[in-house]
Amino acid sequence: MATKKIKPKPILEQEYCKGCGRCVIACPRDALHISTKINPISGIFPAEIDYEICNGCGLCVAACPEPYGLRAGHFEGEFQLEDPEKLFGEKQTTAPKPINIPSELLDLPESEPFIIKGTYAAAIGALLGGCRHFFGYPITPSTEGTELMAKVLPKLGGVFVQAVSEVATVNMMYGCGGAGLPCMTFTSSPGFSLMLEGVSYMISAQVPGVFINIMRGGPGLGNIGPEQADLKLVCRGLGHGNTHAIALAPSTPQEMLDLTMFAFQLAFKYRNPVVVMGDGYLGQMTGSVQLPKKMVKTGLPEWAVYGDESHRKNLIASIKLSEPDLEQHNIMLNKKYETMNTNEQRSASFQCEDADVLIVSCNTPAQMAKGAVQVLRSRGIKAGLFRPITVWPFPIKALLPLVKKAQKIVVVEASNGQLEDEMRLALSKAGVYRLPLIESIRHFGGVLPQMNEIIEKIGASEEVMS
Repeated sequence: MATKKIKPKPILEQEYCKGCGRCVIACPRDALHISTKINPISGIFPAEIDYEICNGCGLCVAACPEPYGLRAGHFEGEFQLEDPEKLFGEKQTTAPKPINIPSELLDLPESEPFIIKGTYAAAIGALLGGCRHFFGYPITPSTEGTELMAKVLPKLGGVFVQAVSEVATVNMMYGCGGAGLPCMTFTSSPGFSLMLEGVSYMISAQVPGVFINIMRGGPGLGNIGPEQADLKLVCRGLGHGNTHAIALAPSTPQEMLDLTMFAFQLAFKYRNPVVVMGDGYLGQMTGSVQLPKKMVKTGLPEWAVYGDESHRKNLIASIKLSEPDLEQHNIMLNKKYETMNTNEQRSASFQCEDADVLIVSCNTPAQMAKGAVQVLRSRGIKAGLFRPITVWPFPIKALLPLVKKAQKIVVVEASNGQLEDEMRLALSKAGVYRLPLIESIRHFGGVLPQMNEIIEKIGASEEVMS
């Protein structure tokens, strides 16, 4: 006698149900109805199944427009839409728990200063910071840094990969950084824009990596001249979602080396990408660069997905399908951002102690502003330069006492107020609403502010006031 085949009854995933009622209408036995209780995950009144009445005909599954809401009965091995850590479970291993292998500082022999351009200095800073993995796609005016890494890394036992695109670059960095290895890229404004989706993934998955963005004229393809119009992108638009990364703004080739080296330390300290922002002129200009006394021999963090037995249980992922889980993940990220904001504000000041006129500038324009301060001081005008080294977080703690004494602030930048916006936002969040007069000197499209126009603007206004 043949055994009667039992039809599998449908499975209803209420968190995916949209409450449209199509399954209710389709059911010939009235086994479905809309619940009177809201699902706490979806916020919707979902459908409910009375399995005592259901005969497993499957008409409700055919009627459901949501692919994961209703499905035919569960079979072993059937795909479940879940977060990776829930889907795959904990991996089994007999190896001991991975330990953190700290980086080491090694002595460097004394050397004479180099006269090199900014991109080369950044590349050397990366090598001294322990980076042995580079992924990139050439783009002017940052390509020389990429070329130097291509020449040097193979000789140091490192890896250089010219990716097929910027999108490929950032995803290779995701994999390498997820393995706990220092990695980097050189890019410029439109290339960095293409990387932003991957940057957001790296931030969510807590993957370190260093991006050297040599900013050029825009918008669009623009030109290869120097500009500072990526500040808004890096400080307020770093990929989709709730994203932040420490953004460093060097002003000399020496700082290109020092801050790139420091960027790797920050990236692993916070398990987060770090952006080094230089303008196109700084990337190409030459200057005197002194090597540090120490270099880094990298270790291996315990969280790395390194591919060996001891790290087998580790997982790197940016997926949180449950809304409450993703909210908690964002809360965790926000706390990390707050820690960055508290601990990593950096700036430099030049003759600001008694400044009536406070110039705020970074990157190459800060060099012009520094020269202007010296000339203005020789003319009896108490000018000073405040230079943000971190544009995110903005160094508001160092700026506040200077603002209280200043009669006027002049923001000098190669963008349409993007540095000024960061300053104003930081002042507002610090509760400062009564500000000195704020003026600006702005240039665009590859043109930089010049020392003489800073002197003329401030000098002329001071004469009028006197």
